[in-house]
Amino acid sequence: MAQNPAVRLYSAVLDCPDAQALAEFYSSLTGWMVVFSSEEYAVIAPAGTAQGAYPGITFQQNPAYVPPVWPEQPGMQQQMAHLDFMAEDVETAIELAKELGASVAPEQFSDSWTVMLDPAGHPFCLLDQRKMLGDAPCMLL
Repeated sequence: MAQNPAVRLYSAVLDCPDAQALAEFYSSLTGWMVVFSSEEYAVIAPAGTAQGAYPGITFQQNPAYVPPVWPEQPGMQQQMAHLDFMAEDVETAIELAKELGASVAPEQFSDSWTVMLDPAGHPFCLLDQRKMLGDAPCMLL
């Protein structure tokens, strides 16, 4: 077997019609900072993190982006992945996400998390830390 070549997660990447706008949405939702921005890309990471020294979330501008349908429907654009965010107070996190331009998905499948749709239509989940972890600690960045 080949030796591990020090492969590390750099970023999860979301295609979208406006990279800067979606980066600002997630920056405001999470408290992370926009650490890089160009005409086609924007990256957010925890505050105080140098560019390249994180896993972060990258937003890639794609003029042909088509939002996925949630929940999935045959013959419609499918989600490829989604992001999960842990919240100490999920109701407040839901309200903040809505104020920032997200919406609550019309169908929900659990009382431990809420499926949201970001301004570009990507599904993401807000997980209730207490329901998911009980008293176990969670490092919230």
